[in-house]
Amino acid sequence: MNIDAILQETTIYRRRLKLSSVTDGLGMGDAYGATLDRINGQGGERARLGMTALMWISHAERPLKPDELCHALAVEIGSPNLNSDNIPSIRTLLGCCQGLVFIDKEASIVRLIHSTLQEYLRAHPQLFGAAHSTIAETCLSYLNSQQVMALSAIPSPDPQNTLFPGYSPPHWRCSRTYSSTPFLEYSSLYWGIHAKRELSDCAKLLARKLFDDHNSHISAIVLLKAQMPYVHPNDFHRISLFRSLHSASIFGIDEIVVSLVEVEGCDINQKDCLGNTPLVYAARNGHEGVVKILLGQNNASPDMAGKFGYTPLWCAAGNGHEGVVKVLLERDDVNPEKPTESGTTPLAWAVERGHEGVVKILLGREDVNPEKPDNRGKTPLWYAARYGQEGVVKILLRRDDVNPNKPNKIGRTPLSQAIQEGHAGVVALLQPLASTNPSAAPVQEVTIPITPADYRYNNPYTTSTRSALISQARPPRPLPPTPHSRTASSRVLKRRHR
Repeated sequence: MNIDAILQETTIYRRRLKLSSVTDGLGMGDAYGATLDRINGQGGERARLGMTALMWISHAERPLKPDELCHALAVEIGSPNLNSDNIPSIRTLLGCCQGLVFIDKEASIVRLIHSTLQEYLRAHPQLFGAAHSTIAETCLSYLNSQQVMALSAIPSPDPQNTLFPGYSPPHWRCSRTYSSTPFLEYSSLYWGIHAKRELSDCAKLLARKLFDDHNSHISAIVLLKAQMPYVHPNDFHRISLFRSLHSASIFGIDEIVVSLVEVEGCDINQKDCLGNTPLVYAARNGHEGVVKILLGQNNASPDMAGKFGYTPLWCAAGNGHEGVVKVLLERDDVNPEKPTESGTTPLAWAVERGHEGVVKILLGREDVNPEKPDNRGKTPLWYAARYGQEGVVKILLRRDDVNPNKPNKIGRTPLSQAIQEGHAGVVALLQPLASTNPSAAPVQEVTIPITPADYRYNNPYTTSTRSALISQARPPRPLPPTPHSRTASSRVLKRRHR
């Protein structure tokens, strides 16, 4: 493509200019435009297939696998059935794209040939029209098809189950595997993101149809598992409690949330199978508009905690959503220090994740204690030192009511924890303050390598360090005898070592 663009120039001077622009990553517009003209020049279905594939690849929220893309291109918007005979082959698809698309075999995804093509396609939105709206309608049509709706929302004990791999509870009935619907995951997780960007009337109707049977739809468990990936599958046994308002709150589509709350009268405090309310999901994903809509209802409970004691404020603070944090803190019925089951406060969670803006907002309130420890005695400064959040450490150290040497329940101070984790920047901030605490004995940090004799106390496959007093540093114990020793005492030591 570069060579063709250069050779099309008529003089040596213009060819050198074109060569220079191509070298700089610019000037590819003519080459891309000519290739797109060839794609459209194919006519008929080949031209439509090539341009639609480019639209999907350039506007998708994540890279698509070949089978995902082929199934997406086979969907007819509004059709109740998926026609397997309408799925194009990947070879046909690549041919229709005239070399602008290739398969990354290592990652098993479909890519554009260069990042400059992505920029070119984004700079010419008229090539595809309302791309996000079309993608949302395609995803919803796929989810509303009879083939997808026939899938059970209960995880399958089948070893090929891609939703819960390796999990096969004996009391759950067998259901169809999801390998026959490769586009299920993408359409379940991203239809709302595309619809939020461009919400068409067709997408509204298709979303309402999906929500009519949302309690038993397979997409509900796919979406819920993506939101809470570390929850045990047993917690999903009451998936019917995950209602349409929960799903709409995750995606943050204001118009749909308003219709569900005001028109259909959904319970805004309804807890799903994980104990989370729609407000928890809206705050967790940073949808300020949806948060305001839900809080505007008379019976809203903004401090209702979900699984493990996660409140809306805690979720918003941990994900750095400053706007949502400000909206929630305007309420008198929101406790800014309400901890989780482990005792972690919203401030500590924001500190651990390094969200300096949220930390400043919370510290600006008089009812927030910057020294409040969790159940293990870990303060916000301890968490900042543990995870190397230098900016947050600086903010906390400016406070007069923050003790830089306060240890946790096992006696580890923020400085000793920062040294163990190797955060040199945090150590440089805390070390000058180590002697300012008269009640704390000076502790000198030393490095003690882990030997095979320490297997009982440490991970034998890693090299670590730990702090101790020099005078109390325990020397490494001697290695066990070799296997060739035949004495009775060596056999005893050998068994003990094992």
